[in-house]
Amino acid sequence: MDIKIISDSLADIPQETARALDIEVMPLTIIFDDAQYEDGVEITPAEMYKKIGSIRQAAHFILKLTPQKFEEAFRKYVNEGYTVIYIGSSSRASGTFQSALVAKNAVGSEEVHVFDTYLLSYASGMIAVEAARMAKEGKNPEQILKRSQSMKERMGCLFTVDTLDYLKRGGRLSATKAAIGTILNVKPLLTLEDGIVKHLKNVRGTKKALEEMLDIIISEAGESPEQITISHGLDMELFSNLQDMAAERMDMDRIQTSQIGAVIGIHTGPSVAAAFYLKK
Repeated sequence: MDIKIISDSLADIPQETARALDIEVMPLTIIFDDAQYEDGVEITPAEMYKKIGSIRQAAHFILKLTPQKFEEAFRKYVNEGYTVIYIGSSSRASGTFQSALVAKNAVGSEEVHVFDTYLLSYASGMIAVEAARMAKEGKNPEQILKRSQSMKERMGCLFTVDTLDYLKRGGRLSATKAAIGTILNVKPLLTLEDGIVKHLKNVRGTKKALEEMLDIIISEAGESPEQITISHGLDMELFSNLQDMAAERMDMDRIQTSQIGAVIGIHTGPSVAAAFYLKK
């Protein structure tokens, strides 16, 4: 059985991984100042951060992936004899999954499956990667979707940012709280819950925030998690600190790495560290 796994650029799947596993990554279109760019194709995270610096609100960016784009991809692969499985980023955080659902209904084929992970960034990407590996191993759609559901239910997601400015711009933090937090050197620990970003707790200082992240990961997944990926923005010092601290407490052979992409980065800023892992 030929199965084609499709994901989207919100999932932050490394390009080399997508190529190796033949995952079709649908790029969101980012529109800013009457110019538009395909995420990961026509603009890099570094280029996007330069553009972010000139705005006050993340809402000034328009992010979209139309039903027509999905329909073209779905029809193409169905016509080539594939069963299509789209592993989608959270329907509660983006309209991207809804576009895929509209496209599935337009195609009208039982060979198109759409799966809402209720996750973002590599929390969603990890599931798509596992689905692609299973497809290469000859597993059927029912087995892949069952495993995807299991991973969705067990996925842990934590991230912290070194500046509150981008959360303020994205409307997830008031200007007053951002100002007070900056003065007090407060670093938020954030997670994903019911498909949207939720505030977990505040911590004083970057080192303490990273320590708290590792405490939670080890508590929920152990020192040698079944699967774990730590992700970074452009702040490689922050990322290196997290890696060094993880090496002291965890089995580093288990830890994969990835980069936070341009779309997610609009809301986090360049100084972000994240961890995505399967709970015990």
